[in-house]
Amino acid sequence: MGRAFEFRKARKMKRWSAMSKAFTRIGKDIVMAVKEGGADPDSNSRLRAVIQNGKAVNMPKDNIERAIKRASDKSQGDYKEVLFEGYAPHGIAVLVETATDNNTRTVANVRSFFNKCNGSLGTSGSVVFMFDHTCNFRINAEGLDVDDIELEFIDFGAEEVFADDDGILIYAPFESFGAIQSALEEREIEILSSGFERIPKVTKPLNEEQIADVEKLLEKLEEDDDVQFVYHTMQE
Repeated sequence: MGRAFEFRKARKMKRWSAMSKAFTRIGKDIVMAVKEGGADPDSNSRLRAVIQNGKAVNMPKDNIERAIKRASDKSQGDYKEVLFEGYAPHGIAVLVETATDNNTRTVANVRSFFNKCNGSLGTSGSVVFMFDHTCNFRINAEGLDVDDIELEFIDFGAEEVFADDDGILIYAPFESFGAIQSALEEREIEILSSGFERIPKVTKPLNEEQIADVEKLLEKLEEDDDVQFVYHTMQE
């Protein structure tokens, strides 16, 4: 078991994957996918992946269909993906992935969260190098062997393959997403969900009081509607 396994195990206990937040996040992903590649999932691999993720968090089919229809409307604005980098208290590096239709608002909000929580918003490139950008797939484990999947998908970029209670997880570099998605679909292996994560290369342990200081900032960031994901180097 490697870093991806430990990272996933720790984040599985996090409180920030609340249903309403997940639906909002996926709704924005649908808009961006449709704007990029059209409203037909059969010809839009990014949209197929987002729909799978919606199903994985029990997003109602009607919600998904409405989001696709809304995204197809020319009056629907697009969302821009913007990455913010900074430091929480006690030297903890923080990456904030956002999807926004108003960058001025998002910048102001994120900056104020860092300032109010004794952190500092950094410049582009200031902490991103401390994280590995990865892609991941959760597949239906029925009838499959973890070792066989690992051997087969090494050629497509897989670096870690492991099982948990919900299926088999494949981790690979960010750039391998398309190749692995195509290979899974060609083999008719059911993809339950997929996505991207930033795994810290090194984590820093803190005491309880310091953890509370960092958590205060993380909670404020995670509650913001423009924020999609938050990553940090605090040991969990």
